[in-house]
Amino acid sequence: MSGIPLGVLDLVPIPSGATAAEALRNTIDLARQTERFGYSRYWFAEHHLNPGVAGTSPAVVLALTASATSTIRIGSGAVQLGHRTALSTVEEFGLIDALHPGRLDLGLGRSGGRPPGQSAQPRPTTTPVVDGRTPNGLKIPPRFSPDHLRGSPRLRLQQQLLQQPGARHQDYGEQIGDILALLRGDYRSADGLEAHAVPGEGADVQVWILGSSGGESAEVAGRNGLRFTANYHVSPATVLEAAEGYRAAFQPSDHLDKPYLSVSADVVVAEDDETARELATGYGPWVRSIRTAEGAIPFPTPEQARAHPWTEQDRALVADRVGTQFVGSPGRVADQLEHLQEATGADELIITTITHGHADRVRSYRLLAQEWRRR
Repeated sequence: MSGIPLGVLDLVPIPSGATAAEALRNTIDLARQTERFGYSRYWFAEHHLNPGVAGTSPAVVLALTASATSTIRIGSGAVQLGHRTALSTVEEFGLIDALHPGRLDLGLGRSGGRPPGQSAQPRPTTTPVVDGRTPNGLKIPPRFSPDHLRGSPRLRLQQQLLQQPGARHQDYGEQIGDILALLRGDYRSADGLEAHAVPGEGADVQVWILGSSGGESAEVAGRNGLRFTANYHVSPATVLEAAEGYRAAFQPSDHLDKPYLSVSADVVVAEDDETARELATGYGPWVRSIRTAEGAIPFPTPEQARAHPWTEQDRALVADRVGTQFVGSPGRVADQLEHLQEATGADELIITTITHGHADRVRSYRLLAQEWRRR
């Protein structure tokens, strides 16, 4: 499987007892290390008002990482367009590309949940799922519903703080079209006025769309002929429909002549299964803090995680994520990643790994890269 590239998705997690500054220094070190291990990309997610996540601005962290690395592609996974404009996005990434040309991935995502009128019902897929597994053994859990988060005071506050008062949400597909036009240099307003983003216009960037279902994001990526990432690590229940929805919508473009898909996975690797399970102990409480809308907590130690007073409601809340995290020895995890790649037909895999200890996280990426090269 060494012909399938592996990339990195980093949330810049803050371990319990650490600071945001320490988390950022760990991120810069991990980017250098994974470049040396042979990973193809290093992406940063965007999250806000989370005490355990320092990745609030992909563009800023990208600029820092670009200066600390030399060959690995760097990018966003993803810039959340619900509180940004097309122009600000193109100009920010244009600034980075001006000094680090040819290395940048502009990953774009919606924010704010499901678009109005879009159904939450599962879309049929051609891959059969029997007893929660595909024919090759990939686990596809029951669908998780985020509807309980819609009234969250913290999420309402986040939206209020991120957006200008009275700001109007631009249609997502229209916003993607504006970004592409600004990058090409042929943007025209509704009244025919030209706009040129400098820097940004003509930037040598790869544009990606990230999505968790076969809905709007997959369709926008497909009809614009863009690269697409399906988020198994966020929504494992819908990864098959996301992949198939993207391919069904795909139209050849100047960017691509055929679909190009990456799929994300949450992974912890250690020398043996028992050690890996110990390192992954904090994942359940961490996911719970996100899904209760409390905000991601600093990533706990195994001891702190074991002290969490679990309820049945808590366990149900995180079951799909915990059950689809790939945890174990290099061979075991590589086998699971092969199943994910085969079931989705992914051209690349994007790996996200969080452990409390930085050295454990670095070692996880190293062991996986070594095993992947042997296959």
